[in-house]
Amino acid sequence: MPSGVRHAEVAGGGLGGLTVATALAQRGWSVRVHERGSELREIGAGIFMWENAVRVLEHLGAFDEALGRAERIESWRLFDERQRLIQDDWMKSDDVRLFTVLRTDLHRALGNAAKRAGVEIVTNSFVAGASENGELFTENGTSYKADLIVGADGVGSAVRNSVGLNIVVKDLMDGCSRHLVPRLPHDPVNHALEYWNGGRRVGITPVSDEQVYIYTCCPATDLAGREQPFNVESWSQSFPHLRHFFDRIPSVSRWASFADVRTHAWVKGKVALIGDAASAMSPNLGQAACLAMVNGFSLAMMLEGATNIESALLGWEARQRPVTDATQKYSRLYGRVGTRWPRQLTDVRSALIWAAGKSRPWQAKVNVAAHQGAELVGKARKAG
Repeated sequence: MPSGVRHAEVAGGGLGGLTVATALAQRGWSVRVHERGSELREIGAGIFMWENAVRVLEHLGAFDEALGRAERIESWRLFDERQRLIQDDWMKSDDVRLFTVLRTDLHRALGNAAKRAGVEIVTNSFVAGASENGELFTENGTSYKADLIVGADGVGSAVRNSVGLNIVVKDLMDGCSRHLVPRLPHDPVNHALEYWNGGRRVGITPVSDEQVYIYTCCPATDLAGREQPFNVESWSQSFPHLRHFFDRIPSVSRWASFADVRTHAWVKGKVALIGDAASAMSPNLGQAACLAMVNGFSLAMMLEGATNIESALLGWEARQRPVTDATQKYSRLYGRVGTRWPRQLTDVRSALIWAAGKSRPWQAKVNVAAHQGAELVGKARKAG
């Protein structure tokens, strides 16, 4: 690499890893991404892109490609066991954009942005760990020296564990299956709908002109709920009015558990963690991937012009972590209320959720990550 050019090694070619790699490369860094797979690809169904992540896509030049087929969501509505509307837009406000997008479209757009920025992407590269003085190790015995090591390698992060930043990876004892089904003319348009019955939750939202994204969440102890292939009859007993959606779910699906990751810190020496490696959370608020992207982009912003990388990393964590920690906490709370609430008290749950949605302070807490986008843009413009 040219003399004087800073170099970064990024473990993980997911949404967070590609975002930080692109943002660094656009600021003059030499960047190499290590991807375990044989190719750069995303497996999954749909994903929510809130205002904070939308702003990142705009700055990376990936907005049009990522959201070209996406659905703009105008309302997020929650219904209880009696099919009563108990929330309408408590997770949105007029200045917050929300899209649902195919994960494959989003990942492809970020990969293309990384390549345009000059990021080197190495596939079949299995990261074994890192050292705090700026060295990345792969399982084949190769080591790579860098000015910055980014661990974006997921819940089981080898980078995090090797430098001793892990506290606990906690199974939250619930999870969901995610499905893409054909979209029909009578399906919702520009609306995200979620239905609760006991510990089961179903989300239905259009994700493109051709497809609807469906998630079916339940406790880990609900064996029929997590059964594979998808148990149409069991879920139709809980949500008979949604049978026409369940009948479209393909026979091949996978139930995935939710986990929280807690760490001593996100930073140690020249090592920084982002995404699930730093702060895995349940997807209940639709912010896990958004925050991975925001934190990765903010990391590159903080390092721009910094004379001391270690000090800049500490400043980045101090600025970004409070919002991420708060979102993780409220996402965990949402899951507990939705999954573990006593069935005999579900009417009380409905009343509490309705009241919470009318509380402006509560709305501000829950929406703190989405509103972070405006602050992000202001700082990016100032840095530019």
